[in-house]
Amino acid sequence: MTANSELQDQPPEQLQQPRDAGDAEKGLQAQTQSELRGSCENASSNNNDEELERWNSTPRNIAKTLATFWAFLVMGANDSAYGPLIPYLETWYGLSYTTVSLVFLSPIGGYTLAAITNNKLHIHLGRRGIAWLSPGCHLIAYIVNCLHPPYPVLVVSFIFAGLGNGLADSAWNAWIGNMADSNQMLGLLHGVYGLGAVMAPLVATSLITEAKVGWFYFYYIMVACAAIELASCLWSFWDSDAAAFRQSQLNASNLAGQEGSGEAAAEEKGGVRRALFVPRYARVTWILAFFLLGYVGLEVAVGGWVVTFLMRVRDGAEFASGMGSTGYWLGITVGRVLLGFVTPRIGEKLAIAIYLVLAIAFCLIFWLVPSFYASVVAVSFQGFFLGPMFPGAVVVATRLLPRALHVSAIGFAAAFGASGAAILPFAIGAVAQAKGVEVLQPFAIALTVSILLLWGGLPRMPKAV
Repeated sequence: MTANSELQDQPPEQLQQPRDAGDAEKGLQAQTQSELRGSCENASSNNNDEELERWNSTPRNIAKTLATFWAFLVMGANDSAYGPLIPYLETWYGLSYTTVSLVFLSPIGGYTLAAITNNKLHIHLGRRGIAWLSPGCHLIAYIVNCLHPPYPVLVVSFIFAGLGNGLADSAWNAWIGNMADSNQMLGLLHGVYGLGAVMAPLVATSLITEAKVGWFYFYYIMVACAAIELASCLWSFWDSDAAAFRQSQLNASNLAGQEGSGEAAAEEKGGVRRALFVPRYARVTWILAFFLLGYVGLEVAVGGWVVTFLMRVRDGAEFASGMGSTGYWLGITVGRVLLGFVTPRIGEKLAIAIYLVLAIAFCLIFWLVPSFYASVVAVSFQGFFLGPMFPGAVVVATRLLPRALHVSAIGFAAAFGASGAAILPFAIGAVAQAKGVEVLQPFAIALTVSILLLWGGLPRMPKAV
């Protein structure tokens, strides 16, 4: 739905645009006494009172939805490419496990910057700003990689890739998460991420093992994909400027009974501070942030090291081991799409707990059954049951938090969680240097148990309306 069409249906007193970012921030930060006495259940009922927009309600919304899907396809390809490329980066640059693992660690700088600046960028640039910043960062990283630079430069380039992923993760999760049928829509969004993650190992492995070209040829394809991402996102979100975003946030605050009183300090990080330090919101935000940190780290660590594990522990051939990574990411993709329709019928909190227990079971099979084919099947089913984690966490955030905090809280949790994609695969590489890549599955089991315990610490879910 375009900004103009959103405003046409608003009462006259809501049509007045905020004069600048400072005015908007005052309105976004203001808290009434009734809000502070409320509960997460009240926040959810406020969210459900307003009519949610649909992905196909207008041609512009369709274009925006497709653009976000393409962005997530690029993100999935970016994240899953590390795994099949690691053995060849080791050979090309003559690296140890620990040193080559820096390609996992370096994006944390980008993720951290995205977590800190997400709310400010939305207030000052709107979603239009994210639509050019995120693909622009991807383009910088991929163009540098095409030049197969010295390894330290390659590591720095992945900081830009991390920033691009962090910004898109934050913005598009919050936007899709506020739509009608959010479970299904987020399942499809993250299913497309999984599709990109399926395609990247297949393409990268085929280029290196079949076409006999250098690892960096893969990034020629990524440059083209990022260019399409830039064009599609910028065109479709052109109307979503800073003024439109600020107005939508103020309208959401009004609908939730959060009309600005002018008593709160007008500081740019107010929205983030409310999400992180007001107790009734902080519990949800921080639990989800650490849940996503563990989950994303687990997802990328398994996808990143499974090829090396299959080659060196299960004695798999290069191409067959690369297909093991493809099977894992295909499992994630199918799980996100199919289980996205199952989860709301069971209830998000119970469903995610069941999926995590099943993921642990298949992780044990992968670890304890010394068969190449059993390992490939087990890791594929492990991916299937891990798939719905991220969409489920975003849906829970939209249920437990007021809409005015969705961009701040989901943005922070997503970007903070995305840093797990840097920290945990690097940690596995560092331990593998001393103990061998066999540590992958015990590490994965411990992580899965940890995020299951975190999930159990969330407040009781309100009933969906």
